[in-house]
Amino acid sequence: MELPFNISTHVFVFILSFAFSLVLGPILIPMLTRLKFGQTVRDDGPKSHYKKTGTPTMGGMIFLIPVVVLAAFYAGHDKRILPLIFVTLGFGLIGFIDDFIKVVKKRKDGLYWNQKMLGLLLIAVTFAIYVSKTQISDIIIPFLGMEKTVSLGWLFVPFVVLVLIASTNAVNITDGLDGLAAGVTLIITVFFTIVAMTRGEWEYIKIFSSIVAGGCLGFLAFNTYPAKVFMGDTGSLALGGAVGAIAILLKMPLILFIVGGIYVVEALSVMIQVLSFKLTGKRVFKMAPIHHHFELSGWREVKVVWVFWGITMLLCIIGFFALRLRFY
Repeated sequence: MELPFNISTHVFVFILSFAFSLVLGPILIPMLTRLKFGQTVRDDGPKSHYKKTGTPTMGGMIFLIPVVVLAAFYAGHDKRILPLIFVTLGFGLIGFIDDFIKVVKKRKDGLYWNQKMLGLLLIAVTFAIYVSKTQISDIIIPFLGMEKTVSLGWLFVPFVVLVLIASTNAVNITDGLDGLAAGVTLIITVFFTIVAMTRGEWEYIKIFSSIVAGGCLGFLAFNTYPAKVFMGDTGSLALGGAVGAIAILLKMPLILFIVGGIYVVEALSVMIQVLSFKLTGKRVFKMAPIHHHFELSGWREVKVVWVFWGITMLLCIIGFFALRLRFY
């Protein structure tokens, strides 16, 4: 896509997505407030979170709308971006339905687990089959260089489905503190943007990653402590789908386990807590996910968020080394 002035396309769409989100925030937040789409805070959570009750949720639309609109516009130039839109929007819609049931129908858990999982699986399987038939079926092994790939053969489709479901749920679990999930995802999508700059055939992925990063940055203007709005499942499922799909199309799902280390630790902390309590009746953490453990250990919410952002930046640096990147 040619621009009439001297600025890189990915920088341009990043700025557009950021600005679009900044404009949407003051429009959608009062609307969500009037509709009484407020957040319900866990009774067993940190007491400092009680004051967040009633804060508008479903705010993921603030970045989801710009991402879909800008990416759809770019699709006129390169249709390969459409599967990325499909996964992001599809997961986001499932999250929207889940949030809607929670705040409007007053059903605490939203969609039933089997309903939610069925929707996620349908989208993940469709994407996996499309990718395996039209583009790739191999993955890059970290620390062996970007030219070293391993073909998964018939295992590729179930592997892709697993990555998408895992990344989506991990981002959803991470979304528990003001600015945490959006900030971590911003850093990771910037990482993927830089990685995609190394290959011409990844131009559309570079553009999409930039759009998502810009949307996350714009959302942070309203979501950093004290948050004026929460992304809800609308946002967290969409971001999980976007990050997972980007990693798969870059042939780098294993790198996501490195740069997305915070996602991994957050998800593992929940699994460990549940397993430990069922087997021994004891809890490993004061509360899961682990960000609440640090809060109950005396850390201020802002400190937890900044530390987790910093760890993600460090993990992304490790990710660059793991890929042995060469820019040309």
